[in-house]
Amino acid sequence: MDYTLHQLRIFTKVVECQSITKASEELYLTQPAVSMQLKKFQEQFSVPLTEVVGRRLYVSDFGREIAESALKILDEIEAINYRTKSFKGQLAGRLKISSASTGKYVMPYFLSDFLRQNPSVDLVMDVTNKTQVVKSLEQNEVDFSLVSVLPTHLKLNSVQLLQNKLYLVGGTRLERNPKMPVRMLLELHPLLYREFGSATRNSMEQFLENESWPTYKKIELTSNEALKQALIAGLGYSIMPLIGIKNELKIGDLEIVPYKGLPIITHWHLVWLASKRLSPITEAYLEFLQKEKDRIVEQTFSWFEQY
Repeated sequence: MDYTLHQLRIFTKVVECQSITKASEELYLTQPAVSMQLKKFQEQFSVPLTEVVGRRLYVSDFGREIAESALKILDEIEAINYRTKSFKGQLAGRLKISSASTGKYVMPYFLSDFLRQNPSVDLVMDVTNKTQVVKSLEQNEVDFSLVSVLPTHLKLNSVQLLQNKLYLVGGTRLERNPKMPVRMLLELHPLLYREFGSATRNSMEQFLENESWPTYKKIELTSNEALKQALIAGLGYSIMPLIGIKNELKIGDLEIVPYKGLPIITHWHLVWLASKRLSPITEAYLEFLQKEKDRIVEQTFSWFEQY
């Protein structure tokens, strides 16, 4: 057999995506290039690795076994590369972080300087909802998670990074009468919700329940960006984090609707299992945060103070 590491990477990505097109996009290769390497890889086996039925690609049982072996080989090669760099005195390896979806407006700013200072550290960051973030923590799939509400059923260590403010927000297309009571406003326009499992939704529902707000008109969206665009389009109102709407407030696409009891204030925490054995990379990153987090907040998030 004479397959290459390049072919192994392509094949495992095709198996993961169940699609040559999607694999080519994630690998930043053309579709013909992926198809050609997949064909060359298949030629070295007498048993089919994949098959196409209709227009859909399926991976055979044999193909899945080969993919599992290929992943182990690639992991070992990666480990060799990290060990080589570590032997040279470099901090090298992979840093895995899961983040609540709105955390994408926060976490990159607490990572950029650290990654620039340590170019041999690779970052894997999964941005999803709170439910999946907590699941990744429970299963020890990540080094750290970024959450705005701390899970109470897990023993965690944490570092507080940034305040999180949630306001009632609407699009300026709705031409709101400032004298109209908010309750009447919400009887005229739907409330927009994030999906179940979202920390933003949980905070919003708890607030609405405490205030006995009308909630019979609902629109549900599965990402913060989708929610934001729906508000800009004038579909209704929502309670959402300030962190994700800086530019839209600045250019006048969105506005904050004042209401007693708002904003809801929580804090973004970077958390990890208390029982987790920290690697040199995770220890270095925590040391970096303790030294630099206040500077990062002051330089990047000082605009928070005007709201």
